Amino acid sequence: MSEKLKLQPLGIGSLPHKNPDEAMTVITQNFSQIPFFPQLANVSRNEDMMLQFLEGLPSFSSNNSEKFILNSESEEFLEGLEGFFSDYEEIISDINSPLLSKYAITSQSSSTFEKFEQIIKKDKPQYAKGQIVGVFTLCSTLNDQNSRALIYDETLRDIIVKLLTLKVLWQIKRIKNANSDTTPIIFMDEPSVSQIGSSAYLTISENEVISMIREISDVIKSHNALSAIHCCGKCDWRIPIKTGVNIINFDAYTYGENFKAYHKEISKFLNNGGKIAWGFVPTLDGTILQKLTVDDLVQKFHNSVNYLTKNGIDEKLIIDNSLITSSCGAGGLSIKDAELAMSLVKELSDRLKREV
Repeated sequence: MSEKLKLQPLGIGSLPHKNPDEAMTVITQNFSQIPFFPQLANVSRNEDMMLQFLEGLPSFSSNNSEKFILNSESEEFLEGLEGFFSDYEEIISDINSPLLSKYAITSQSSSTFEKFEQIIKKDKPQYAKGQIVGVFTLCSTLNDQNSRALIYDETLRDIIVKLLTLKVLWQIKRIKNANSDTTPIIFMDEPSVSQIGSSAYLTISENEVISMIREISDVIKSHNALSAIHCCGKCDWRIPIKTGVNIINFDAYTYGENFKAYHKEISKFLNNGGKIAWGFVPTLDGTILQKLTVDDLVQKFHNSVNYLTKNGIDEKLIIDNSLITSSCGAGGLSIKDAELAMSLVKELSDRLKREV
């Protein structure tokens, strides 16, 4: 991977804006070298992380209680399955298949994707970031008609893996069509990975989750794109690392100690070419955010690096393979605080690039 990723600022997920043009101005101001398309749930509920990637799934509905339901016994679902699997087989063998358009992220689900494409065409960045909801997170949130999470049904789980794979391929193709020299970075947003091993998922094995994520990650990498995973909770980082992703991203502001406890696995990950996207800018509480300075964040970065170096990881290896992000999406903040968070990500990146 190129040195041009070293300490670059990278955006995560959502923004609170109601005006897509204003949101994209924030992107061009702070993430010009790695633009992304933010999720704007205040523009449309369809941009909710759980809903945005479900277009093309047979028999899906979401009711007003925001309970996500897949009726796997309906005639519509059963009739749609044969065509879905047939589409998948053709597309997976040829990304240029016209069938891929059936699984597009349309303007009904993203008010910013077309604007994102225009930025790529105009500015021709070396990298551009896409994203999907993580397969485990979606399968543990989406229920069948019996209110049972899809993660417990092997067939339904496989359908979600394939649907998200098609969403990945559609994004990769659109990014490359916008500029053939731009390398896509596709994030899988997996907050629920932090719950693996809890009482809610005792019957789900780590290997099952790893296999699901790895299947999508391998497709991403097979199309000359980089795969990344984001988990903003207290996570067993052995699990994301075992999926074979290129980049791991976490809430370094709140869960730095948890992350550093896996220094042996992190060392192996970095030595195998992996990268860490450090989420040092908090996005859960605007009050905390307003009190932070870039100096505070620089110190947090150095403290984190020093801990890893004390545990035998080469300092240059860490810094050369680090990116800077916010801790999570900023959609829950006010517009003012969200824009402050994005500017702090860029300022921290700029400062570190000058000083380390």
